[in-house]
Amino acid sequence: MSMLALEVRNLTVGYGDVSVLRGLDLTVEAGQMVALIGANGAGKTTLLRTISGMLRPSGGSITLKGVPLQGLKPHEVVHAGFSQSPEGKQLFGGMSIRENLLVGAHNPRARALREQTLREVFALFPILEERQRLAASTLSGGQQQMVAVGRALMAKPAVLALDEPSLGLAPIMVDRLFESIKKIRDLGVTVLVIEQNVFKVLQMADYGYVLENGSISLKGGGAELLANEHLRSTYLGM
Repeated sequence: MSMLALEVRNLTVGYGDVSVLRGLDLTVEAGQMVALIGANGAGKTTLLRTISGMLRPSGGSITLKGVPLQGLKPHEVVHAGFSQSPEGKQLFGGMSIRENLLVGAHNPRARALREQTLREVFALFPILEERQRLAASTLSGGQQQMVAVGRALMAKPAVLALDEPSLGLAPIMVDRLFESIKKIRDLGVTVLVIEQNVFKVLQMADYGYVLENGSISLKGGGAELLANEHLRSTYLGM
């Protein structure tokens, strides 16, 4: 029997009088990689910010492994097991790679395991181990994205959320990053990924959701969505 890692039910979120998400439903099963796609302004980042506790919903519920998240502060959401790698990486440029990674392990559960988790992150991204003493600002964009993903993993999440991980990366780095994301999923970490590279993410995803104007317009298996006529014409230009 499958177990739900994340469940979002009838979620409504707005800024002032403007509603951004309207009655949104989304579930992520444990061990799956789920893709969330949609145009800019569709509400994808708003959803992540709400799950993370940065925004307060006006209605609906969010549960992580059966535990309600709404009302929790952002650091409490991380402690509960939801960690995200934000769009734009947001690293501490003057700190070393190692120090940036260790920042992710600030909750007590993660702190106790941080040396072991650090070894796992270095196994995923060997270049970071080689350069761990260097300042994060000396890295290429792709390597900085590896640090951002590694830092989110250091929190020992039950669900890892990635917000536009391939944004601005060279094609070869995109391929490497997606290989790493696949390995993370294979390690048993549940992954929710927001991604503008629709073809690439749906090729890998177990399941996907299309967000349009604040609600889910399409959902299904990755291959099923890639075959959908509306998705192909709207997002793949086919």
